[in-house]
Amino acid sequence: MELHLEGRTALVTGATGGIGLATAAALAREGAKVIIAGRDGAKLDAALKEIRSSAVGEVIGIIANAATQQGADAVVTQAPEIDILINNLGFHEIKAFTSITDEDWLHLFETNVLSGIRLARYLLPSMLAKNWGRIIFVSSTTAISTPRMMVHYGMTKTAELAISRGLAEQTKGTAVTVNAVLPSPIQNAGMLSDIRSMLGGSKDSDAEVEKTFFKTHYTTSLLQRLIEPAEVADLIAFLVSQSALAINGAALRIDGGATPTVV
Repeated sequence: MELHLEGRTALVTGATGGIGLATAAALAREGAKVIIAGRDGAKLDAALKEIRSSAVGEVIGIIANAATQQGADAVVTQAPEIDILINNLGFHEIKAFTSITDEDWLHLFETNVLSGIRLARYLLPSMLAKNWGRIIFVSSTTAISTPRMMVHYGMTKTAELAISRGLAEQTKGTAVTVNAVLPSPIQNAGMLSDIRSMLGGSKDSDAEVEKTFFKTHYTTSLLQRLIEPAEVADLIAFLVSQSALAINGAALRIDGGATPTVV
């Protein structure tokens, strides 16, 4: 399918690895001009090199920490004309509820939630003015099924659903859409490390650790494996295309069937 992203400019946060990197690469391959932001120059350069290796469109990097107000201001100052905003910046941690400090709550909220709010607050008006735009919040299935050891993370992902729907309500009658995607656990080194911790520091191979995790901890998954970042990126690329104009205000699960559908 031709996604027709030529002439569109996309901003992807949290794009030096994982879903963000895969999404930036997918959009660049489809012809979009892609801008990524990062605070680590070395990681940013490595990501730019990888994205450019298969890009059709131009790829630009901005040194800035989009998790802060100052960083968000720096990003929109250097990239004020954006057609597609992918709010992917965020992090998670495993922590018992009674050990989560006020600082932990605030840090997670600012990074995972306020980063997207600040950029959307600046960019949505221009999208509405030109009658075309796409905003995607990369949420998580923890938004609707919060793990007991990641309550603060789950809170931020649920908040993203409320924000994305609320912003979508402001796009009525336009060619602007705002959606959220909800992946289940993603295949990457950090996730495998977390899984090993859950399994008591297992010394088994990555493949065996993943298999055991789904057999003992994530039994509701129909796919029975971690989701690949590229699989999420392909969904996002479709959602920001002209072909997906009828999808707005939605929360789309990409979780290998782990979350039962309620009718």
